[in-house]
Amino acid sequence: MKLIQSAICVLASCFVISTGVAQTTATYPTKPIRLVVPFPAGGPTDQFARQYAQSLSAQLGKPVVVDNKSGASGAIGSLEVKNSAADGYTLLFGTASTHVLYGLMTPKPQYDSIKDFTEIAVVGDAPIVFAVSPGTKGGFKELIEYARLNPGKLQYGSAGEGTYLHIVGERLKYEVGNLDIQHIPFRGSAQSIPALIGGQVNMTVDTLGSLINQHRAGKLKIVAIAATKRSPLIPDVPTVNEVTGLKDFQAALWNIVSAPEGLSPEIANILILATDKALSDPALLEKLASISIQPINNITGVKATAFIAKELVSLRPVVQSIAVKKD
Repeated sequence: MKLIQSAICVLASCFVISTGVAQTTATYPTKPIRLVVPFPAGGPTDQFARQYAQSLSAQLGKPVVVDNKSGASGAIGSLEVKNSAADGYTLLFGTASTHVLYGLMTPKPQYDSIKDFTEIAVVGDAPIVFAVSPGTKGGFKELIEYARLNPGKLQYGSAGEGTYLHIVGERLKYEVGNLDIQHIPFRGSAQSIPALIGGQVNMTVDTLGSLINQHRAGKLKIVAIAATKRSPLIPDVPTVNEVTGLKDFQAALWNIVSAPEGLSPEIANILILATDKALSDPALLEKLASISIQPINNITGVKATAFIAKELVSLRPVVQSIAVKKD
């Protein structure tokens, strides 16, 4: 009799637990979701995040509010999400800077991008370009030649020390060889782009979407794209490979949506499905195309975690070889 009663209690407990999970997933979300962007407003990541938040909100039926928490190349916002409750109401809109370079370049990192987050999806990427001020004579080839003949005379700006854009600039110097171009870090693209236009730096490294309008308006000049082929948006601009003779210089700023570690699989799946639908929304696709971002639909969950792990392996020797990692 006691055995039967125990079995009944176990079954009852299982029913209560399963009912609780079902109720959680059936009602989630019940309130607004905060999407933390660990970079300043106005930059490429912020632009993408706001478009994504709008479409995700439509899918989930609740507001998705963008919250910019910039600083330390994205680490401040990432830490805030890492330390938040794993209930699906605080998400991170991360990049290679937050999920790969932070761990590679920080002597004592305060979070592990693999262990401390539940990855929802890699949602898209944007090709990276090199641009100069409009009065600069010649193109990318002339810039490279001048840098070789005049070491230390040129400066390039990026969205910040340790960001992916910074690493791409340093990678160019390393792979081309004999390029002494000083790096000037800024607090996001919203500062680095005006610095180029205002003549404070000779070159900047940023996404095509961030620079294309100023390029078309003649406020700056895009001189090379880090891609395997030219972009139809700027067909006259050569690839880095074309100009330098390198074989595989390509780089794109990718974005990933993450939650704190411990998020329930049920809520994670809701977010994955909603994200997939959001990234298939024609209105979103049109907006992303206008800022030169290519959506990605097939790197979710464990695939997204594997993607991060692969990027860590790929970029580790690059960071080490250019001596960017600090003691």
